[in-house]
Amino acid sequence: MIFRAPSQILSHRRRYAEIIRVLSRHGVSSIIEQLGLSSLIPVKRGVFKRSPNGVALSQAEHVRMALEDLGTTFIKLGQILSTREDLLPPAYITELSKLRDQVPPVPTPAIRNVIEQSLGKPVKSLFAWFDDTPLAAASIGQVHAARLHSGQRVVVKVQKPGIVAQVEEDLAILQQIARFAQNRAPLAEAYDLVGLIDEFGWTLRSELDYQREGRNAEQFRTNFARSRDVVIPKIYWELTTSNVITEERIDGIKIDDVDAIDAAGIDRKLLARRSSRIIFRQIFDHRFYHADPHPGNYVVLPNGRIAMFDFGMVGRVDKVTHDALLSLAAGVVREDPGDVVDSLAMLNVVKHGADRSGLRRDVQHLLDRYLGMTLEEYRFDVVINDVMAIVRRRRLQLPAEMSLLLKTLAMEEGVGRHIDPNLKPVEIAAPYIRRAIIDQWMPDTWIPELIASADDLRRLLKYLPKRTERLLTRAEQGDIEIGIRVVHIEEILGTLHLLINRLILAILLGASLVSLGLLLTLYHPSWLVTWLGPLFGIGVAIAILVALFLGWRIVRDRPKSR
Repeated sequence: MIFRAPSQILSHRRRYAEIIRVLSRHGVSSIIEQLGLSSLIPVKRGVFKRSPNGVALSQAEHVRMALEDLGTTFIKLGQILSTREDLLPPAYITELSKLRDQVPPVPTPAIRNVIEQSLGKPVKSLFAWFDDTPLAAASIGQVHAARLHSGQRVVVKVQKPGIVAQVEEDLAILQQIARFAQNRAPLAEAYDLVGLIDEFGWTLRSELDYQREGRNAEQFRTNFARSRDVVIPKIYWELTTSNVITEERIDGIKIDDVDAIDAAGIDRKLLARRSSRIIFRQIFDHRFYHADPHPGNYVVLPNGRIAMFDFGMVGRVDKVTHDALLSLAAGVVREDPGDVVDSLAMLNVVKHGADRSGLRRDVQHLLDRYLGMTLEEYRFDVVINDVMAIVRRRRLQLPAEMSLLLKTLAMEEGVGRHIDPNLKPVEIAAPYIRRAIIDQWMPDTWIPELIASADDLRRLLKYLPKRTERLLTRAEQGDIEIGIRVVHIEEILGTLHLLINRLILAILLGASLVSLGLLLTLYHPSWLVTWLGPLFGIGVAIAILVALFLGWRIVRDRPKSR
């Protein structure tokens, strides 16, 4: 697909103009240049360099502030990027982790209008009581307390009017920018910027669908139906649509409010272990986990149980990832860097052409660092930081699911250690990992896999002769086509175009000087000499300047030896 920047920009010109103003105000031109977008987004340099109180701000802080100013889509993009420690330096991860989409609430009449249009009835007939003052307001929606006619206390989350249209426009702009940058910047191509934006678009659209969030909540409710550790609120489907969700109200203490937890007489050590068990059970037993475990989404009940909310962002651990993670854990236990690198390849972290020998050395050094340590001495955040340092140094790229999983583990450990500084999450995770490894060898696990593999082999043997015959027939007829993809062809053509233009300019310049010299030699009346003499001098000066400029560009752009 060919990217035509001018027409696509004109279709969103107002939003593009707003983006340019915000980026210029925060002086983030270097990032635009690294992505090859200078011609598309002409931001100014250094327009805004200090905070209102006069303190100099880092570029990472400016990026965070710019995303906050640009609104919902860009705030969500920053929050997703804060999970990608393989893509961004630690300073940017730290700043983007501070992004919170707390915004002023939408006026109540607009919220009531969304509810009535979505559910088809007046608010008074839907609820016995509806609180016009929101409990919380975020960029996508806001939450109101209510009571059903049955007397049940509920919370109603309502999507803000116009938010879907704004998000769709922003996603279209981000996709245009990603395609434009993909063909012009090695950085964008190396990290598959188009793929990242497509993945982000899918995630954000999922968050905008409250029915999907309700289904996620029901899945968690089923998974923890017999659990004595966790409570999941009930979804009232008759009062739920794609932009309104109504769920059971559960009050409790915020999980990071340690003073209130102590005042309630709840054992913090037991609570921290319960919190860790919940996430490990989700990952290893259910393979379906809450991917936004910040303290606002967890409350502690008087009996010490934990209630979970907000299931818009979830993660899944598929069979391939699950097996690769277990293989990775086994390789670490055996202290075999080769097995660790092979497991990373199974996770699609090690791409074709990666320096596997160098990566194996890095893994060996990392294993040596933790040699002899007990489970009690391990910390997820330290291990993840060490792994991410290798990923950044080797220019590896984690799959989005893997990045989300690591970020979830780090956030969960942070919450647990805030409750109990002596928490040892690796020790709590060990039984889940051992059970998952044992389950791999149980007949009810490998027999279905063996049957599926046998069925694949049967189909291969059935169709292989016919496919081989068709291939040989086409080879005999000379009807086989081979597709070749030339890497960086756009960059090569651009360079060739520039060189041809310079050559044409040099030829025209030389021909003009020679022609002018011959003309003055053969035909030089006094009046012509009087007028052309100064002009000839100026022309010679211009020619010398152009020649010097071309020479400087040739020297500057010549290939550097590696």
